[in-house]
Amino acid sequence: MELLAQQLVNGIALGSVYALFAIGFALILARMGILNVAHGTFATWGALSSYWLVAERGVDFWIAALVGIAFAGLLGVLSDVLAFAPLRKRNAGMFAPIIASIGIWIVLLSMAEAFAGPTTKSYPVAAVPATPIQIGGLIVLPAHLMSIAALVIVVTVVHLLLNRSRFGSAVRAVSVDPRSATIVGVDARRTLLAVAFLAAAIAGLAGVLAAFSDNNVSFGLGEALLLKGFAAVVVGGYGDIRGAAAVGVAIGVLEVLSSQYISSGFRDAITFGVLLFVLVVRPQGIFGERQLVRA
Repeated sequence: MELLAQQLVNGIALGSVYALFAIGFALILARMGILNVAHGTFATWGALSSYWLVAERGVDFWIAALVGIAFAGLLGVLSDVLAFAPLRKRNAGMFAPIIASIGIWIVLLSMAEAFAGPTTKSYPVAAVPATPIQIGGLIVLPAHLMSIAALVIVVTVVHLLLNRSRFGSAVRAVSVDPRSATIVGVDARRTLLAVAFLAAAIAGLAGVLAAFSDNNVSFGLGEALLLKGFAAVVVGGYGDIRGAAAVGVAIGVLEVLSSQYISSGFRDAITFGVLLFVLVVRPQGIFGERQLVRA
């Protein structure tokens, strides 16, 4: 039982990183209507910039993490300004933004590889908190606590922002019809930029935590998060923050338990097999609403 409890803690911590990434992905997908495949590179650059400040400039880890998160958010804004906003103005449809996001993904990924090199890197041992905390028979790492706490805080803040604030009302109005929202006094452009920054910054946070948890920083870090985050968004229910967070945590737990009790080689197959079963049973996702199509 003690081993099971320890693996559950490990799984929840890993799943919290997936969940954070999925929340940012869900914001972009549901509120801006963009399937942004470049979202993983925002996580990568959040981690890379944080690592560079710590390892190369001797900046305190906590300050470097905040800078990395903000830098990822700025990349999200820049992507919107240079690519997505012009396409929205031209009513380019659904597929043009996807192609644009692929272009952004390739550019940012290539730049990350050139910046970081082909080999993985680790934070300097003395620069990051690493002393484990023993709670009963469980060993909890600082990275575990940070990941779980960050998820709780982000879910709470995003929920309150979207459902209990004027900003949330503006976001909902713009996501339905930007032109009508502008007519009633909402600054659609500023609202969309705020959403772009928030979503990318959350991805940057997930990237920093993923790098910190594994002490493994590489240019491909965000690609590993992208598939799991997208799965969490779809299975959780299109654009539902609660669903994305819950399924993200569930994916982490499934991965850890599968590796421990079945086989690490079949970890992804088992995880996605379970997710496929959930979608077959409930195609609209766990928290999604069934859509009725009338002839």
